[in-house]
Amino acid sequence: MNQFKKVATKDKKNENHVKFSQLATYGSGGIIPIALFNVAGMLVGLMGNISLGLSAFWLGLILIIPRLWDAVSDPIVGHLTDNARTRWGRRRPFILVGGILVAIFFVLIWWIPKGEMVRVWFPSESGYQVFQLIYILITLLLFFTACTIFEIPHGALGMEMTNDSHERTRLFSAKSFIGNLFAMSTPWLFALASLDIFKGPGGNEMDGMRYVSILIAAIIIPLSIWWFFSLREPGFKKLAKQEKTPFWKNMKHTASNKNFIMLTLTIFTLAMGFNFVNLLGSYIPIFYIFGGDKVAGAYLLGINGTVWAITGLLAVFPLNWISPKLGKRNTLIISILLMCLAQLSKIVCYNPSYPYLIIIPTVLLSAGMLIFFTLGSSMVGDICDEDELKTGCRREGSFYSIFWWFIKMGTALASFVAGALIVLTLFDQDQVTKVDDIQGSIGEMNSIVQTWEGDTTLNIINKDRIGKINSRYNDALKESKDYLIYLDKESKKWENREVKKIIKSQKQKRKILAKAKSGTNSTISELEKIQYQIKSIDAKSEVLHIKAINKKLIALTLQTKLEKARINAFNLMMHLETKSDETKNSRGHYDELMQDIREVNNHLAKMNASKPLKVLDKELNAIEDKIVPLKKQSPHTLLMMRIVEIGLPLLLSIFSIIFVLRYKLTEKRSYEIKELLKQRNINSFKEKDNAIL
Repeated sequence: MNQFKKVATKDKKNENHVKFSQLATYGSGGIIPIALFNVAGMLVGLMGNISLGLSAFWLGLILIIPRLWDAVSDPIVGHLTDNARTRWGRRRPFILVGGILVAIFFVLIWWIPKGEMVRVWFPSESGYQVFQLIYILITLLLFFTACTIFEIPHGALGMEMTNDSHERTRLFSAKSFIGNLFAMSTPWLFALASLDIFKGPGGNEMDGMRYVSILIAAIIIPLSIWWFFSLREPGFKKLAKQEKTPFWKNMKHTASNKNFIMLTLTIFTLAMGFNFVNLLGSYIPIFYIFGGDKVAGAYLLGINGTVWAITGLLAVFPLNWISPKLGKRNTLIISILLMCLAQLSKIVCYNPSYPYLIIIPTVLLSAGMLIFFTLGSSMVGDICDEDELKTGCRREGSFYSIFWWFIKMGTALASFVAGALIVLTLFDQDQVTKVDDIQGSIGEMNSIVQTWEGDTTLNIINKDRIGKINSRYNDALKESKDYLIYLDKESKKWENREVKKIIKSQKQKRKILAKAKSGTNSTISELEKIQYQIKSIDAKSEVLHIKAINKKLIALTLQTKLEKARINAFNLMMHLETKSDETKNSRGHYDELMQDIREVNNHLAKMNASKPLKVLDKELNAIEDKIVPLKKQSPHTLLMMRIVEIGLPLLLSIFSIIFVLRYKLTEKRSYEIKELLKQRNINSFKEKDNAIL
């Protein structure tokens, strides 16, 4: 019998220790909940507002709806995975299916149907925006459901891979470590999406994310297969015999655990407050520190995100040293105080003169959050041990699903409140998107000028060059015809409005639309005239003849884009004029912007698409220099953003500390529970041994 006891104790010790291979495999699963989960929430809110021009309020509302759905899906998935009995275990089938679905739906989020031919389906711009919001909502529901299918069983598996409290912390630290390692690249997604190679000439960050998301999916799908085949469920043989329990009984039992309630409220309150950093924290570098320069802001966000991830990686090591010495609850309190210090430092570190001071609060906040959320997940495992001691059943899926749902609800409520506050601060997303439209038109013209400038000097005639000319002609004709359809639809919208309600600038809108229609019709006629000349080009054609045709083709291609730029510039001027009349506090700000947009309008009005490409290149560069300052937001808006982003998390941190102080499962009690469970298992072995004898 003594020999049997030694073997049982040795087996138990081996079971509690997690091998490095399993530690690395499990830890890499942090890519989805730590990186992709936050990327989807943050970038959809940011890009939807500043790239698509959608209301921050409605985007915030949309971001909360999937979390309300999670109130249903999380417990259901938790219950299903607790009661699953497959040849591959309880958790791994969900991890495989969930991971693959996460990759697929992450790509779908960014492929919103767009373009002038899509817009004409809708009677108004607001109708098109409603369509975009509905598309985003549906794809987010699918994406976050997939995240639930993956994360609930993955988190539950981490709790049952070992019975040792600090080994669990080690497991979840590995998850945070590798998740943050991948998160090191995710802040650069915005910067990557801003590159021409992804967004294309004239596109914006939302266009770039279409192709960046495909790269992400190409990483996630193979990883999902690896997790399925490599992870192990050491306690499944024992748990396979555990009696299945009804859904509502599980939920009621979980919700009645006082320690679980206090821990969950602690996490929920703080997550709700500090997730403002994910949304408003992205606006401040772009619109406060760099005055609306998205490229410079994206670069700073990328560096800041890398610092965040590196800090998160390094913070794992002091966490695993401090937690066993001070206890999990005391370490949790230290992490909250660290995050409060980070918020206070932003008062000084948000400084346009010294933009990289932003790194200081980032380091403090990243370390605090890493410790806080890693310990939170580990402490849920301790609560599951306490529950097993009382009931004899393991319910990791049920406990973790409710815990995770509250974390997601904190994120969603933060996004919703932040969206509402962005509206209250009078952030002008229409201004930003209208400037983007001008920038896109100028960017497309610049791309044509720079690409075709080299062609005008070539004296070689070959199939490749002839093919390019034909392709450019077809693209130019299609673009002009599509734009004419768009102008017709826009003109009808304005013609149907009552004259009494139309102000002076709106009357001008009718005139400029009519002028653009006339110009585009003329461009189409000219393109059709040279159609025969284009098709007759072959290798025997004279170089001078081809150059003359190519020159005319370039001018006609640029003319349509020039008409677009003029319409876009007028739309912005009309918008700023309206805002100036509506806003008393920021009249000076809008007057300054009006002066800038008038200069841009004058440049575009004088521009002639038939000028030499070198001259056009110089003129376009001069216009581009004047465009970025047009995104500048009012001083009132920027001040309110900083007050909210710094102050609200501090307020909610006070409540979080109150809740954690009422959490009674101390380090001493956790060790007692561990020993009692160990003794129970040894006694169970003895009873089986006696029964056999």
